[in-house]
Amino acid sequence: MALQGLVRQIQDANFIAQLAEQLTTQNKTTIQGANRLGRALATVALAQKVARPLVIIAATLEEATRWCLHLEALGVTVQLYPTAEAAPYEPFDPEEELIWGQFQVLAQLVQGGSNGVIVATDRALQPHLPPADLFKQYCERLGVGMTYALEDLASRLAQQGYNRVSQVEREGQFARRGDIIDLFPVSAELPLRVEWFGDTLERIREFDPGSQRSLDPVPHLDLTPVSLGAMLLPELQDLKTIPPQLKAAYELIKQGEIPEGIRAWLGLAFDPPSSLLDYLPLATLIALDEPLACSAHCDRWAKTAEEQWPGTELPRIHYFFNELIPQLSRFTQINLVAYGEGAGQLGGRMVPVQPHQFGAMAKNIRDLRKEGISCWIVSAQPSRTVALLQEHDCPAQFVPNPEDYPALGRLREDKTPIALKYSGLADLEGQVLATLRIAIITDREFFGQHLLATPTYVRKRRRAQSKQIDLQKLTPGDMIVHRLHGIGRFLRLETLEIGEQSREYLTIQYADGLLRVAADQLNSLSRYRTSTGDKAPDLSKLSSKTWEKTREKIKKAVRKIAFDLLALYARRAQETGFSFLPDQPWQQELEDSFPYALTPDQAKAIQEIKQDMESPRPMDRLVCGDVGFGKTEVALRAVFKALLAGKQCAVLAPTTILTQQHYHTFQDRFAPYPVRVGLLNRFRTLSEKKELLAQLKLGELDLVVGTHQLLGKEVQFKDLGLLVIDEEQRFGVAQKEKIKTFKAKVFKLDFFAQ
Repeated sequence: MALQGLVRQIQDANFIAQLAEQLTTQNKTTIQGANRLGRALATVALAQKVARPLVIIAATLEEATRWCLHLEALGVTVQLYPTAEAAPYEPFDPEEELIWGQFQVLAQLVQGGSNGVIVATDRALQPHLPPADLFKQYCERLGVGMTYALEDLASRLAQQGYNRVSQVEREGQFARRGDIIDLFPVSAELPLRVEWFGDTLERIREFDPGSQRSLDPVPHLDLTPVSLGAMLLPELQDLKTIPPQLKAAYELIKQGEIPEGIRAWLGLAFDPPSSLLDYLPLATLIALDEPLACSAHCDRWAKTAEEQWPGTELPRIHYFFNELIPQLSRFTQINLVAYGEGAGQLGGRMVPVQPHQFGAMAKNIRDLRKEGISCWIVSAQPSRTVALLQEHDCPAQFVPNPEDYPALGRLREDKTPIALKYSGLADLEGQVLATLRIAIITDREFFGQHLLATPTYVRKRRRAQSKQIDLQKLTPGDMIVHRLHGIGRFLRLETLEIGEQSREYLTIQYADGLLRVAADQLNSLSRYRTSTGDKAPDLSKLSSKTWEKTREKIKKAVRKIAFDLLALYARRAQETGFSFLPDQPWQQELEDSFPYALTPDQAKAIQEIKQDMESPRPMDRLVCGDVGFGKTEVALRAVFKALLAGKQCAVLAPTTILTQQHYHTFQDRFAPYPVRVGLLNRFRTLSEKKELLAQLKLGELDLVVGTHQLLGKEVQFKDLGLLVIDEEQRFGVAQKEKIKTFKAKVFKLDFFAQ
C-alpha cells in the first residue's frame, strides 16, 4: 500500500484526463513507454478516475502474478484469476487449486461484483466455464439467524460436489454430527462449524482441522461449487445424441460419476460455454498487457489444442486470438505497452542503479528536482534512506502514513523528495515518468537489492497431519513399533470371531511369530521412523527380552544426558555474560523490511532469543523447524542485534553451498547498513583467507559466514559476541568439542532442521 498516495496525486494530471476522454470518445486507449510499475500506476489512476472496474490480462500466469504484486504495492485490492496451460481436450482435469481459485473470483462477480482489480491470463478469454446464471445458482451465502433446514444443507453440499467424510481435514469436505455440520468451503482459509437450533442457524465458527477445536465465530459463510463436474453432470444427463467414441464415458456420467477430463464436454453441455468476459459488467475496463505477447501466447496454445481436437467428436472450445476480438470489443480496452510509438507515452527512462553511491544518488535527485520532477522514494528502510540523502545535502521527508494525502500534497508542491515504506514481495524497479513529472526510486537503485524468486501461483491452505496410525493409510509391509514388543512388520487387517463377537485385528509379523492387536488398541502402536537410510530394521522377537533391554538402555542414556545437561546449565547459570541493549531503531527498520508476515512460531522464537540476549546469562538456545519455515530470518535478526552492540558474529554451516546461500542472504539484507560481511570456505584463495583472518583479529570484519574452517586454530576474533550454528547435528565429534569451547565466552544459537 506504499504508493496509494501517489496514485491519488496523479489522478488529476492532464495525461490521465486525456486518457479518460479517449475512453469516452474512442472506447479504447493506449498507455506505453514505461516499465510495469509505471504502466500499473497510470492504469490504476485512470480506472479510479473514471470509477470503473478493471481487469488486467497478461500473457502468462507468472506475469499475472507479478502484476498482482505491483498492484498491491499501489494499495489496490487484487484478485488473481488462475488458469491452466493444458489444452481443453486433455484426458485429465486441471489442478484443484486453480479451479478453486477461479471459483472464488467468479463467486464474488455473480454475487454483486468483484472487490478490486482482477488479473488473469489470455486463457481466461477462452470458453471454459458454465453460463454465469447457472454458476450463480450454485453459489449461496448463509448467515447466523437464517432459517435453513439441516437436511437441505447436507443435500446442497452434495449437489455442489462436497465429499462427505467422518472428519473434515481439507477443502471440499463436509461431515455431519447430529445438529452440527462441519464443512471446508473452497473460498475459506479455515473450515467452518455450523450449529443449528431447530431449523435456525444458531452459530458459525471456524475450527482447527488438526485438533478439531472450535475457534472464532464468523457472521456468515459463502458456498461455491467444488468442481466443474458438479455443474456439468445435471446438464449432461439427458443428451439426445452421443458420439460413439464417448459412449463409455457417458455411461459413467449417467451413473452420477464424473470422468477425468470432463471439461472437454463443456461444448456438449452448453451452447456456447462462457469465458471470464461473460461474468464481467459491461462497464469493465479490459487492460491488455503487451497485446502482441498475449496474441502470440494465445495462438501457440490454440495451435496445440487444434492438433488435439480432431477425432474427439466434441464441439470446438478453443479459439485463436483474432477470433476472440469480437468478444473483447464489447468492453472498453486499454493496451499496455512497455516500448512503443504513438499516443499515450509516459516518457519513461531508467533511474541509474548506483548501489551505495549515496552522493551520486543525491545528485541525481537534486537534478530531477531542478527539472520540476517530483521524487518518490520507495524503500523497506525509509528512515535510513532519508538519513543517507540528508548526509549528502539532499533533504527528503519520510511519510509514515501513505494515506496522509495533505502532507503528501504539500511535499509534492515543495518538490521535496517523499520517502514511503514498502516491504512487500514486488520486485519494484525505479523509473522517471516525464509525462507525469514524477520519478520513483527504489531499494534496487539505492542498495542494489532485488528479489531473486520467480513468482508463482500458490494457494495457501492448512492441512491436518496425524502422527498416529491410520488404518486407511497403512499398507502391508509397513514397519511399525509396539510399545511392549518392539519392531514388527504389518501384514494385514483381518476380522476374527471370539465367542459371538467379531473384532478387527492388525496382524504384525515378528522374527519368531505373529502378534494380533485389536483395532481399537492402536494407541500402543506407532509408525517406525528412521533417518539412517532406507535399510529395513531387524524384526524384534516376541520370546526375547532384547527389546526390554533396549528400552532400559535408552532410559539410562536419557537419564545420563539429563544429568549432564543439568550440570552444564547449572554452571552456565553462575556465569555472567554480556547483556545486549533493547532493540534500536535500525533493528526495527531491518525487521520491517522483511517482506513476509512472521508465523506465530517465528515471532515467539525471535522474542525469546532477544530476551536471552538482553539477559546477562550467556545464551545457549536451540531452534527447531522444517526446511523453508524461516529459521534464517530468526538468525538474521539475532545477528543484527549483536552487531548493533558492537560485537562480532560468526555463522557456521556444514556445507559450502549452504555458506554461499547464507553469505548472499546476509549481505543482501544488511546492504543498507555499515556491516562488513565475509565468507570463509574452500572457494576462497589462500590470500583471501589470510586477509579475512587478519580482519577478524583486528575487528575490521563484523560478520563471517563459513564452514568448519571457522573452528581452526588460526581463526581469532577480536570480540566475538554471537555464534550461530546451522544444522549442528551434521558436524563431527571433534568439531562439536571445539564448539563447546565457545560456550563459556559467547552467546550461542543452534538451528536444527527436523
